[in-house]
Amino acid sequence: MSTDTPPQESEPVSKFWRLVPEPSLDVVRRWGWASVAVNIGIVVTGGLVRLTGSGLGCPTWPSCTDDSYVPHAALGYHGAIEFTNRMLGFVVAIVAILTWLVVMRYRPIRRDLRRLATAAALGVPLQGVIGGISVLTGLNPWIVSAHFLVSPVIITLTVSMMRRSRTSPYPHTPPVVRALATAAVVAVWLTVALGTIVTGAGPHSGDPETGRNGFDPGLVSQLHADVVFGLFGITIALVIATRVTATSRTLRKLAAWLLAIELLQGVVGFTQYFTGLPWGVVLVHMFLAGLLIALVTAVYGERGTPAA
Repeated sequence: MSTDTPPQESEPVSKFWRLVPEPSLDVVRRWGWASVAVNIGIVVTGGLVRLTGSGLGCPTWPSCTDDSYVPHAALGYHGAIEFTNRMLGFVVAIVAILTWLVVMRYRPIRRDLRRLATAAALGVPLQGVIGGISVLTGLNPWIVSAHFLVSPVIITLTVSMMRRSRTSPYPHTPPVVRALATAAVVAVWLTVALGTIVTGAGPHSGDPETGRNGFDPGLVSQLHADVVFGLFGITIALVIATRVTATSRTLRKLAAWLLAIELLQGVVGFTQYFTGLPWGVVLVHMFLAGLLIALVTAVYGERGTPAA
């Protein structure tokens, strides 16, 4: 299998694109990092909305109230928190659009990067619509979970775009490392998805009147923890495999960082469980979840091509 980067193409530059300075791949990556940062940021602010009971601080959508797009004093701090989160959504959208413009302007064109940037940009309005539906349905826990999961998807697409923007050939990697990297991706996503179910069963609903998903909190928390232990095992095996086989230095570092953040996330997760889910600890847990998605995607992107 070839280790070259995807084929590059050229095409005539329209008058519109001439208005946008031609970027380097470093610029593409910088905008990618900005996109990852704001998407992790909105995960945290979205968590703050839920943890402070401000999910219906703006009781309707797309406006805040029936007669205003902005909150008023009667809504109190709940309205301010929810409205601030909505405004951050516009920041995420602006960064996504600018990232897309930079990728589209890059020459010679890279269709693989264009596809990833386009999918990430389209995820932003999709998340906004799902967020609106969650408000209009009184914070249905399943829709709230779907609303959250869009951010990890956008992070995955953006990190994948950055990894594919490399100019050096992909390294050859032993099959065991490639298999473990793939297993780590599956385990992280399963962990995050189960985490949303745990949240939907728990006390932080976003509003005191909101129903829960009906699962037993203790049971789903135990299932979530079991998957976390499986993830630890996979990642430990990955770290060992990257050190006893011929893999890139970058992959060895990424695997080590992935294990370190998983261990920290585990400590935070058990801390929040045994201390009654204090909102500050839960926010750290959510931040680390976004970071884990970014790291495991980078690990998967660095897995290279099968060893000859």
